[in-house]
Amino acid sequence: MTRETEQKPANLLLDNLELLQQGMDTDVPVLDLACGNGRNGLELAARGIGVVFADHSAESLRFVEQQLAARNLSGRLWQVDLEEEATAPLAGARFSSILVFRYLHRPLFPALLHAVIPGGLIIYETFTTANRRFGRPNNPRFLLKPGELKAIFRNWETIHYFEGLKKNPDRAVAQIVTRKP
Repeated sequence: MTRETEQKPANLLLDNLELLQQGMDTDVPVLDLACGNGRNGLELAARGIGVVFADHSAESLRFVEQQLAARNLSGRLWQVDLEEEATAPLAGARFSSILVFRYLHRPLFPALLHAVIPGGLIIYETFTTANRRFGRPNNPRFLLKPGELKAIFRNWETIHYFEGLKKNPDRAVAQIVTRKP
């Protein structure tokens, strides 16, 4: 993937921007979880949506900070170890919606379900076990099992669900756009 491709927001987010903005509580920010270079949150910030960019990497957050400054945008940076369960990083946090792309840490799911305000969305896309044929990631800890993502959000309204192969680049993913009741 090129740097340009890496900066383009995910199609799943772009396809659901209008939905995300409808009825959104503008006083409550969106969480871009494990944001990496911030490509998705930066798109929201450019549209005037409050975003919290969360990642464990100081380098990634510095890049996001530079991008925000270069584009005269605002956002909150949060350096956090999302996998440090003893600290419960999302405890007490509230977000209007949560974006998760290319990241999986199963112990976080209960906290994600709780952190979204009623009526808020989770837009989630990550790799499935079928991705092994394309290379990385191939560790089962980082790959969803068939139907796993849909099962996690079974009590929420499913707006979009896809599980299968995507192109450019080739990858096997599960996607969900779901609304908290």
